[in-house]
Amino acid sequence: MSLHLQILWLFFLAIPIACVAWTVTHEEVFREPREYCVKRSISGKTILERKFFYLFTCEYCFSHYVTLFFILLTDYHLLMTDWKGYLIAGFSLVWIANIYMSLFGLIRQDIKWEKTEIKSLEQRRDHPQTN
Repeated sequence: MSLHLQILWLFFLAIPIACVAWTVTHEEVFREPREYCVKRSISGKTILERKFFYLFTCEYCFSHYVTLFFILLTDYHLLMTDWKGYLIAGFSLVWIANIYMSLFGLIRQDIKWEKTEIKSLEQRRDHPQTN
């Protein structure tokens, strides 16, 4: 695979990795399992148990495992064709996926702030204060 194609794969393969990692660690559809994992990550009896359940609550941690799954699924490697190429690909995909998730988080935060601001302006318009 040419270097140009490898780079394209890097940026495109990071999209589903980011999507899966964000959905599991942030979205409402996985709220109950995530709350269970949070409880177990706090109250677990062993450090291994606490760390295992923590990885389902942290998008950065979870993205490593999602990346491993996608590397196994696609046989993607970067720069080198042996195990070093898989290692480089793994950390590169995690990094790009986390940039995507950070940008997505900032966009969602901005949208939420704008909705709150609009709601506040509408309430002031509908219920003006009297002096």
